[in-house]
Amino acid sequence: MTITIEAPPWRVGVDVGGTFTDLVVADSEGRTEVFKVPSVPADPGEGVINALTTACEALDQPMEKFLGDCQFFLHGSTVATNTLLEGKGATVGLLTTAGFRDSLEARRGLRKDPWDHRTPYPPVLVPRYLRQPVGGRIDARGNEVEPVNLDDVRASCKVFRDEGVESIAVCLLNSFINTAHEDAVADVLREEGVCDWISVSSDIVPIMGEYERTSTTAVNAYVMPRVASYLTALQQKLIDMGLETKLLMLQSNGGAASLDQLIRQPVNLLLSGPSAGVGAMQHLASGIGENNLVSMEIGGTSCDVMLMHEGRVAITDSLSVNDYDLVTPSVDIHTVGAGGGTIAGIDGAGLMYAGPEGAGARPGPAAYGYGGTRPTVTDAHLVLGRMRPGPYAGGSVSLDMSLAEQALDTEIATPAGISRTEAAAGLIRIVEQNLLHAVERISIQRGYNPGRFMLIACGGAGPMHGASVGRKLGARAVYIPRQAGAFCAIGMQHADVRRDFVHVVMRELNDDAIPAIAEGYDRLRQQALEALKNEGFEEKDTEFGYELDLHYEGQQWDVRVALDPAATPDEIRTAFEVEYDRQFGHTNPESRINVAKLRVVGIGKLPPLEDPKFDAVDEVVTPIETRKVYAESAREFLETSVYQGADLSHGQSVLGPAIIEEATTTILVGPGDRVTVDALNNYTVTFETEE
Repeated sequence: MTITIEAPPWRVGVDVGGTFTDLVVADSEGRTEVFKVPSVPADPGEGVINALTTACEALDQPMEKFLGDCQFFLHGSTVATNTLLEGKGATVGLLTTAGFRDSLEARRGLRKDPWDHRTPYPPVLVPRYLRQPVGGRIDARGNEVEPVNLDDVRASCKVFRDEGVESIAVCLLNSFINTAHEDAVADVLREEGVCDWISVSSDIVPIMGEYERTSTTAVNAYVMPRVASYLTALQQKLIDMGLETKLLMLQSNGGAASLDQLIRQPVNLLLSGPSAGVGAMQHLASGIGENNLVSMEIGGTSCDVMLMHEGRVAITDSLSVNDYDLVTPSVDIHTVGAGGGTIAGIDGAGLMYAGPEGAGARPGPAAYGYGGTRPTVTDAHLVLGRMRPGPYAGGSVSLDMSLAEQALDTEIATPAGISRTEAAAGLIRIVEQNLLHAVERISIQRGYNPGRFMLIACGGAGPMHGASVGRKLGARAVYIPRQAGAFCAIGMQHADVRRDFVHVVMRELNDDAIPAIAEGYDRLRQQALEALKNEGFEEKDTEFGYELDLHYEGQQWDVRVALDPAATPDEIRTAFEVEYDRQFGHTNPESRINVAKLRVVGIGKLPPLEDPKFDAVDEVVTPIETRKVYAESAREFLETSVYQGADLSHGQSVLGPAIIEEATTTILVGPGDRVTVDALNNYTVTFETEE
């Protein structure tokens, strides 16, 4: 590969995905290079080191010098998520207020599907014999009704020792409003020294909602030992190899934080990786002058969809991972099982299905030749002529046409009595319908008209489906970053450090509430400022956002509103009802409004990384070949021009049908679609004719 970066200090972003580990290196002038290696699920850190080794070899740099010249090193890890999904976390003990021992298992008593009474919930992370009651009570106003019984805590410690408990969660009633009892319990636990890992709910998630707070704290305790050991070992290994700066981790909220800040709160890493799309979208928005974007990031296993409205990506507290309910600041991402490795087949009723199961890095799609025999999206694209046999993803794998054909014939075409082409096209059709629904879920169902948005097709597989989904969606255009296959790793290059702080208020919105809101904002701002100071930021390099969680009197669920901290009650009400009307289509002007929570978001601004601008050229681009490629709109193979992405420059355009082969992805341009290269050296697809 031709290397264009040459001016340290370097900025490094590493995204560990289910199939590939992407490493992006940017130099001081904003030029970037992408390095892609297969992930190592058994040891994700090995994939990180392999990617670094590949980068150093390409740059002709000794590892020690390269790491020593790193200005920032940002990492997105799936270790926390995989620990929870695979059920490989710690043995957890839970201390909870006497009488509330079963709240974790009772959940909310609600089901996502009210007609499904049979599907069991996932296993409770803390079995009942390890959920130990503690006497004492704080009431709903924060007053002590009964002193905490620390003898109960000491007795529980003996149980925990005998049962081999590795991590302890503490969640006492109403601790979000008065932390005294939890603080006392934590002190005893440290004195007893049962284990090194203690998660206290008032530190992790100080919010109202007994079940959600207990569940979140239990998950934190469950994943903490494995996540902490992985990250501390990786950080130490990088330091030993020459890294002099802090290892920064991407949090679920889309912002970065140092390992020192996150080591006790790994629950904040459950969307680490996908959340990096926030930095990428914000960077693209400023570069192309668009602030209404929807990203469709498709990798080997899944598709993550995210929406930016007027420059803001929504943050939510409600997160469900494998049906475990959590409350942690997270980017509002909708994920579906649709990626390059999505497995398809024929079900018991004789119908074709696609997903959610994926082939992963090993064995991967059948065409990889690693032992996979079931057809995937990648195999279908290969059979339809949209991908070429041979080296793929920088040569890390090679695609075998005969293996793809065999998988489609055996698993779909022969059982269904259809041709191989019909099997491959049908597979893609099902997947793209799932992708369309995923984008509609985060746009139409959130009250946004997708026709006002530009669709960002990214991830290694996104540009193969972007134009088709964008046309069906009615999007204005589809934007494809040239390095789309490393979208999240690139986003890490543009992620700021972020810390979220929340305080429960619970009072009616009126003039009397304003002093309490102002005092709460000031206290949270000081906490945020102190946290950012510990990350190395001076006050001049920080920004703060202020939000309120509000609801009409009598309602249980809140609507979050961002506003000026000095807003009056009338201004707050107006902002709330604008957002409420957008989400639900009506308001209740006569109803009183209650303030549930106030929030402060602290941002530590990293130095911006500007993309170089490219001069326009007026030369006619020449395809490297033409070949037969299946076009869905025509339902047949059409003679299609194939272009090398490196041959396309700013100002040049291509009319479909066409294929553009890039280093990290392949772009499919349908009949009548036009793709143009912009000044940032990226692609824009517009729809010039109807199907």
